[in-house]
Amino acid sequence: MIKKYTCNNGVRIVLENIPTVRSVAIGVWIGTGSRNEIPENNGVSHFLEHMFFKGTNTRSAREIAESFDSIGGQVNAFTSKEYTCYYAKVLDEHANYALEVLADMFFNSTFDEEELKKEKNVVYEEIKMYEDTPDDIVHDLLSRAAYKEHALGYPILGTEETLSTFNGDTLRNYMKETYTPENVVVSIAGNIDERFIKVVEQYFGSYETGKSQEETTVPSFHAERLARKKETEQAHLCLGYNGLPVGHEKIYSLIVLNNILGGSMSSRLFQEVREQRGLAYSVYSYHSSFKDNGMLTIYGGTGSQQLNLLYETIQQTLTTLMDKGITSKELANSKEQMKGSLMLSLESTNSRMSRNGKNELLLRRHRSLDEILQLVNGVSEDSVNQLARTIFSSEPCVSLVSPDGKLPDMLQ
Repeated sequence: MIKKYTCNNGVRIVLENIPTVRSVAIGVWIGTGSRNEIPENNGVSHFLEHMFFKGTNTRSAREIAESFDSIGGQVNAFTSKEYTCYYAKVLDEHANYALEVLADMFFNSTFDEEELKKEKNVVYEEIKMYEDTPDDIVHDLLSRAAYKEHALGYPILGTEETLSTFNGDTLRNYMKETYTPENVVVSIAGNIDERFIKVVEQYFGSYETGKSQEETTVPSFHAERLARKKETEQAHLCLGYNGLPVGHEKIYSLIVLNNILGGSMSSRLFQEVREQRGLAYSVYSYHSSFKDNGMLTIYGGTGSQQLNLLYETIQQTLTTLMDKGITSKELANSKEQMKGSLMLSLESTNSRMSRNGKNELLLRRHRSLDEILQLVNGVSEDSVNQLARTIFSSEPCVSLVSPDGKLPDMLQ
């Protein structure tokens, strides 16, 4: 059972008691990411996430790390396009201590100049590491092709140029604008009862900052094509199709469609591209949902001389899917797959904490397991086929990273 509570200042708390486990996962979710940035401060959400681990008024960076190591717990954080999360997973007896350290990082980080300098170097290296991974670059390139100048197309890590301009004030000002109480959700899942809500409220329930930023602008989807020449062993190709926003009524039909297309080893793309033709080691599809739009992405990596064949095979797979639709066996298997992964995720306090945090932040609602299963069971062949025709009959955006930077012939 999920308990929800809103503090006087607007911070929301969601708690799910799971008495059958011995751990507790605590996550502080903030509704800001690279989408909330401007060209001048691109990367600030991610850099701020790093700096929370670099020392507070009472703890050094090392002491923060030791705080969790000494109790056998885990602490981490991540930044996405629309939200940032700091989280810890600990034994239930250490829940209060873990919350105290997370709150200390959130409220009392010093953003010391010396630490800033060191951490900039760490993120420079992260950007370079990213540059060495062409199958990562190609996805960033696809975002830029789809959303052009809109902030959804910005890289989450930012650039070396923007990063070099950041200082303590940059971080404090950005926090003041975006880490506002109504933009924060504290999600807890594990062996802990609802009295813990009051403990969370003591830390997070009374702070005040400025008012939240203006609403973000809705992006247009562009069928742009971007190619980049890079010394690589393979050509990395991405196709992006306009998808659905988070919480859309047809989202479960889309999850089924994606599963059948490229979401598993039995999917059509995997079977056709890898198993039948041996064209790629890695080929898959996935869907990203944002507040007001989404994108279905297809990725494949192959030798440059086989790029045309890879593209043709993907197109043939999509054409067959649109013309003939899915089979009843594929529908049944995909539904079972979804139910299986949902049930398995319920065994992890971390994934429950994540699901509740995200749902509260983006949708402000929580569906019971029975409701979700009902929605999955309600997906029909017709709804999936209709969606496939709608999505794949429009022009995709395309990105490519390859040794010659030349798009497939059919896209020239």
